[in-house]
Amino acid sequence: MDAATAGLENMAFISNAVSLVTYFYGYMNFSLAKSATTLTNSWGLLFCYRYLEDSSATPTCPDKTCVLFGSIEILGYALLTVQAHFHQLRPFPCKDVPPSKMNQCEAATSGQTAILFTSLYLVALGTSGIKAALPSLGADQFDEKDPKEAASLSSFFNWLLFSITIGAMLGVTFLVWISTNQGWDWSFGVSTIAVLAGILFLTMGRSIYRNNKPKGSPIIRIIQVFVAAIRNRKLPIPAMAEKLHETRDKEAGIGAEILQRTAQFKFFDRAAIVVHDASTPSMPGPWRMCTVTQVEETKIIVRMLPIILSTILMNTCLAQLQTFTIQQSSTMDRSLLGFQVPGASIPVIPLAFMFVSIPLYDRVFVPLARKFTGIPTGIRYLQRIGVGLVLSAISMAVAGIIETRRKNVAEKHNMVDSADPLPISVFWLGFQYAIFGIADIVLLLRKLIRHEVPEHSNLWCSLAFGYFTSSVMVEVVNKASGGWLANNNLNRDELNYFYWLLSGLSIVNFGFYLVCSSWYRYKKEEQVDSNSGGEAKIKIEMGSG
Repeated sequence: MDAATAGLENMAFISNAVSLVTYFYGYMNFSLAKSATTLTNSWGLLFCYRYLEDSSATPTCPDKTCVLFGSIEILGYALLTVQAHFHQLRPFPCKDVPPSKMNQCEAATSGQTAILFTSLYLVALGTSGIKAALPSLGADQFDEKDPKEAASLSSFFNWLLFSITIGAMLGVTFLVWISTNQGWDWSFGVSTIAVLAGILFLTMGRSIYRNNKPKGSPIIRIIQVFVAAIRNRKLPIPAMAEKLHETRDKEAGIGAEILQRTAQFKFFDRAAIVVHDASTPSMPGPWRMCTVTQVEETKIIVRMLPIILSTILMNTCLAQLQTFTIQQSSTMDRSLLGFQVPGASIPVIPLAFMFVSIPLYDRVFVPLARKFTGIPTGIRYLQRIGVGLVLSAISMAVAGIIETRRKNVAEKHNMVDSADPLPISVFWLGFQYAIFGIADIVLLLRKLIRHEVPEHSNLWCSLAFGYFTSSVMVEVVNKASGGWLANNNLNRDELNYFYWLLSGLSIVNFGFYLVCSSWYRYKKEEQVDSNSGGEAKIKIEMGSG
């Protein structure tokens, strides 16, 4: 049920993530720059919602959470459907008007814009809630301490990823074709029905779902360490780690993770100093005395922040592929064997590439690399992130080259101000998409975060800042450059310069990443061994990045 819901919901989400920019430009009459920033702001807000929801306490009933947020998402899509269907709720579309006359199109009124943004933010809020709760709901159905159920849990996440990928591929093909050939009201309507069907699938199994107790908020645990360290700032730090507070053995529970004390950021060690308060016979609370594990989790977050910050620019580049690249596709020849391929369907190239490459990477590259490096994962997480950042810079450089070629074709055929498609295949855009697809496979920031601090969700913070940074960069570059992206005509704009600027910044960002990763240290942990009744410890140490 979970996998079906994830696939249907992601089909609606991905199709709109890649194609809404054409709706803003051709049907709401926004400028090219405003179309791009509207989309990136919307999805940036989505990932902010996702970060806050993942960082809060795990919901007691994730199935009810899915139904609640699914209803919000359905309302958002329904409102988009109504606006797209009734011409009174939107301006007269200028989709077939030559670029040179776009400034003469009727602008959307404040009321029409308000309906649009209300719809977008309802969709963003709804989809973020579903995407946060669905994995938790699925994981609750398996007992990780049972070997058979632990294997089933791994299989569940594989099927969940498979369903999400299939949903994305259907979204950028089937739903995009509907919006192009049948109309946006039909596309939004199908999105509404898809999410509704997903929620109905989910509710069919509610009577047999397990719901685990909430684990508490990761953010609160971090704040407790800061508060306790500040309150104990005048106390001397013990030289021996054994004198710091830690919950051990049976108190921790079988399979519980216990982190070892590290030498970095010693100030936070004060939060684990054993405090004796004569006036209170009971143990001090977590706002005065934390465990070493809790302190080390906070240290990991602090160490990881520069790594996460270095991935923001990559997500800014991703935002360009979902905005300007889609707008580029609308100016190019989209014919394939007599069929007109919708421009927003081009992202199916990296999706299909990832669909094939992920098993090859996991089954071929990792085992081969493991023989040379001796590392279980083939290469270390930080090395993967570095490769991903380099490929991101290459992708933007290639995007600049392709855009230069597209503009040259427009000038050569005297079609700079023409609304007709240029005699250059849209599949040229597949190169930048394919390279970025490889970057996303290799980057694996998700796996680093999951290995180091599985209960934290800083990935979504990186995505959110990446999309918001994209909006800011478009505005800043427009003003600083004198209007690289202000002509409302890609044939006259300097989008290629913008891509090269992103490529150059990505190279500088990679240098920043190298400095940050050089002093990062993987966590040291020990786990309570279930084979010895919870008494023995298994020590695990990962080398530096």
